[in-house]
Amino acid sequence: MAIIWGLDLREIQWKKFASSNMFDRQWYLRREKMIIYQLAMISMVCSESVGTATLSAYVHQQSHLEGVYPGSHVHNNDIVGIASYNIFVGVAIATIFGAAFFFDLFWPDRHESGGVKLAWRVSAVVVSVAALADALAFTVIVAMHECWVDGVSGEELAAVLRDGGYPSWQYRRNARAVASVVLLWVGLVFTIASTYILFKYYAHHGKFGPKSHEALGAEKQLAPDLEKEAAPPSPAPPPVPHYPENPNYFSETYTRREDVI
Repeated sequence: MAIIWGLDLREIQWKKFASSNMFDRQWYLRREKMIIYQLAMISMVCSESVGTATLSAYVHQQSHLEGVYPGSHVHNNDIVGIASYNIFVGVAIATIFGAAFFFDLFWPDRHESGGVKLAWRVSAVVVSVAALADALAFTVIVAMHECWVDGVSGEELAAVLRDGGYPSWQYRRNARAVASVVLLWVGLVFTIASTYILFKYYAHHGKFGPKSHEALGAEKQLAPDLEKEAAPPSPAPPPVPHYPENPNYFSETYTRREDVI
């Protein structure tokens, strides 16, 4: 297969999703990344999904009432706007930490330039700040705001309010809206934790590389043994001469000992 951006696509294999690979301790903070990144993505995707259902219900309610009562206008732009922004934030977080998850899963020892590492950090901070703003705004709107109607009055206004039905005019009484906010705060916590883990990983990577302290320690212990195995064998010492029974000779063919002395 092709190599794109220095990444060998042959490494994309189903076996990489095995727990023995996903939670391999030879890579620094690998278990934490595999778990926290996924929790951040799942929480945000669930929040945006429930929020989308909330948005659709209020948009449908507005279209129905304004069609039945042409003079009326239902104001719900606050809940529609924040639910739309929540979708954007959820997609952004899933994109950043989803990509980080798969890159670390398939290519944990990949080479990254300084610009790429900076981009990962900046992206993580941006989506964390965006999620914080999303959570604060969504909480205030759901807790304190509600739909309201203008353009009609009297009996016609009473009919509009009566026919509104579901969802509730008060956002805090809408279970889906409340659930979306709760899941959003959970996702925010895991997003900030993911950002912290990413920063901590790159701080370690800059000094020691992608492997954990345990793996590096094991490699250091194995290094002397590997050097011994790779070194050429030392030459054997010369054989010790065996003297004949006559002490005056080195051997039957050598010079007499007394002549040497």
